[in-house]
Amino acid sequence: MSTATHTEELLLEDAGTVADLRTFVTRARTADDGAIRLQGAGQVLAAYVCVMRSKLLGEGTPTVLGLRTMALGAPSSIDVTVPLASVADRLARMDADDLRLPVPPMTVHESWAGIGAPRGAWEEIGTISADTLIAVAKAGVQEIGQIIPVNPGALLVNNVRASVWGRPMAGVPGEIPGGAAFAAYALGFVAPGESGTIFGSHKWLRISTARGHILVRPKSLL
Repeated sequence: MSTATHTEELLLEDAGTVADLRTFVTRARTADDGAIRLQGAGQVLAAYVCVMRSKLLGEGTPTVLGLRTMALGAPSSIDVTVPLASVADRLARMDADDLRLPVPPMTVHESWAGIGAPRGAWEEIGTISADTLIAVAKAGVQEIGQIIPVNPGALLVNNVRASVWGRPMAGVPGEIPGGAAFAAYALGFVAPGESGTIFGSHKWLRISTARGHILVRPKSLL
């Protein structure tokens, strides 16, 4: 639902940053073609996307967000949530040497954007290998594919996904649901041989790798 209009642009640091944002947006649209929250803090841009969340009343899907930070060429205090498709369109129309990203003027209301994860007070609680995350993601996708029949109803699809992705990963500190592994894999935050660090803060859990952050708020804690 559209809630406001504005006229702003972001000056990204360099062509590599533009390519980074373009890749992040493309991967996010493949996982869930919804919205992206753009939040500026000085010369750092935090880009949040929602990979999964509850869509039906009583469903057990956890809220799983992906976060990628990137450098800006000029300070910004922007904080808007806009359609991913609109950002993708503007990135596609930027010239090779263009660093100015016009922010889509129409903002959207997304419930996940209003329950922001804490910026501080994170406590390290363990580590996890990228290979484990990749394996859990692939196994979950395969399991869902085997359970869901041809032409299923929305209720069945959501219940199956909630059951698989809401299940804690075995042997992983913090009882992080499998949906976090899927998000890390889908957004390209993991690569074989690497590892991630697990943090906790209040009701949130986080997996951080050199490529990005996965923020999780389990359904049981909402």
